[in-house]
Amino acid sequence: MFLTGHRGRDPLGPPVGLVDGLDRLAGPFPGLDPLQLLTERAAWAGLQRDGRATCSGAGRLLRAADGWLAVSLPRPDDIELVHAWLAGPGADRLFPSMGGPIPDPTAGAPWDAIAAVVERRSVAESEDRAAILGMAVAGLATAPAREPVLRTRYSTTPSPRAPGPDLMVVDLSALWAGPLCGALLSEAGATVVKVESTARPDGARGGPAGFFDRLNASKPSVALDLDDATGVASLRRLIGQADVVIESSRPRALQQLGIDATAMLAEPATRPRVWVSITAHGRAGEPGRVGFGDDAAVAGGLVGRDEAGAPVFCADAVADPCTGLTAAGACLAALAEGRRWMLDVALSAVAASLAGPTLPVLARTIAHAPLAPPAGRRAPACGVDTRAVLGALGAAS
Repeated sequence: MFLTGHRGRDPLGPPVGLVDGLDRLAGPFPGLDPLQLLTERAAWAGLQRDGRATCSGAGRLLRAADGWLAVSLPRPDDIELVHAWLAGPGADRLFPSMGGPIPDPTAGAPWDAIAAVVERRSVAESEDRAAILGMAVAGLATAPAREPVLRTRYSTTPSPRAPGPDLMVVDLSALWAGPLCGALLSEAGATVVKVESTARPDGARGGPAGFFDRLNASKPSVALDLDDATGVASLRRLIGQADVVIESSRPRALQQLGIDATAMLAEPATRPRVWVSITAHGRAGEPGRVGFGDDAAVAGGLVGRDEAGAPVFCADAVADPCTGLTAAGACLAALAEGRRWMLDVALSAVAASLAGPTLPVLARTIAHAPLAPPAGRRAPACGVDTRAVLGALGAAS
């Protein structure tokens, strides 16, 4: 509640079913407080609610000609793309022509100008233009109906596994949802190795240290040069030794490296057994579409509603922790059942499964600021365990 509603006004209650749904998802993880998962980043970063601006400040909920639109601009490149996204009818008087200067990415997003153009366009037009440019833009509750986790089975021979030190998980993911999935599997007993690109390490390393530690302290850190054939070969070796792979990139990113998840799962004599693919809108539906926790939540309809019935963001990037918890539970179930599985987990679909009307708040209800958990182990420096991990693989083979 502290993170949902307008700044300076009373907080809003959660969507109906959100708390009960999270409790169900937390069932496989004894002692886990799922509501703490939703507030940890905000606690470490000192974030608070801001209505139709995200807690982080990187996104907005804007009126479109026929609905509401969530726009996330967390990366400097996103600001540079705003000009191209908005150029055309209705934008000429607000932005220079396509040949003119683009907004300065160091100055932040020009939200007033963006809103003035967005309100003249349909949700679909803004979504379609953004998808072409690789921007995270989503209409309110526009995600196609689907299950939070789509499971594709690649074998019929059961071979149940339980998490333990001999169960190896390779975590290729970044930011929040995927790393949380890996952290929960580690807490369940698995050995989880975090793998990053030397050119593009996990962006969460630049955020609150306590939050990054929470997600990655238990994982040895491997960093590989994926522009080099040797680095790609090492990545293939790691995946080939893994029981579980977690990744949160668009499918083409690994395909460009010659790594085909479905082909690996279809080969019964090889690993991995379970592939956890976390995307904004689904591997099978819109695999190339970009999204983050706040805009994906809006796409699934997981929002609060103020006294006027207008939407506000629900908590802080709420689709991320909900998806990490969902993915981890689905992975444990797949391992217990045995066989080989592709788990297609979509942030927007997870959000849709937890969405509902905003619960009313009793008079004089006080929402307390979330508290960061006590400091624990520090996450390893990027790549510090690369030689040891790869050396162990060589010895094992």
